[in-house]
Amino acid sequence: MIEVNPRSSRTVPYISKVTGIPIVPLATKVILGATIRDLGFEPGLQPEADYFAIKMPVFSFEKIQGADISLGPEMKSTGACLGIAATFDEALYKAFLGAGINLPKYKNMIITVRDSDKLDVVDIAKRFEALGYNIFATKGTARALMEADIQVRMTRKVEQESPNILDLILGHEIDLVIDTPFQGVGHSKDGFLIRRNAIETGVNVLTSLDTANALITSLENNNIHGLTLVDIAEIDRRM
Repeated sequence: MIEVNPRSSRTVPYISKVTGIPIVPLATKVILGATIRDLGFEPGLQPEADYFAIKMPVFSFEKIQGADISLGPEMKSTGACLGIAATFDEALYKAFLGAGINLPKYKNMIITVRDSDKLDVVDIAKRFEALGYNIFATKGTARALMEADIQVRMTRKVEQESPNILDLILGHEIDLVIDTPFQGVGHSKDGFLIRRNAIETGVNVLTSLDTANALITSLENNNIHGLTLVDIAEIDRRM
């Protein structure tokens, strides 16, 4: 547990919108002495919705020069977006779209992860490969992927001669970079340069394998050209 705040948050408007329950007006009246039943609701869980709603953070790292995009317990998001659909995977894909991750474009990606993540990234890489992605990786990550029979194009590190990983990124033909940074005093300057140049070039960057797994799951299970439309303005209040 990181923190507990006895207050409403940015999540409350999203919950009100997708449930049709006006949480803030109800809470205000309860504070003034009304009961939940007085206001027409029953305490406890409300009826289950017939769709999924996913809230995803939005970041603005490209507008903050010099900022490292790696994430930690502190809040770095500058907003949030909502994906809503009848299935979890479509709602997840819509949430990624709302956050600015719109794939695929060129079907080229870069994977460079710390040693502790090399085994876990194998399954993710296999699934991207199955969707037709060309995978580029630096030496250590490339070796781990090759041992798992994944087709990989090895690329040089930042400090090595061109063409290297930065040349790939600056060539504007990479969809996605998966880069898990080292934490603490052992952080990598190369990793920072990779992430920073990718963001400034408009390349999507993920620094968590959990997020990468969620993204590939949403790509695998959706017809990206046939997404459904849900009008959240028409959601009825559920009693």
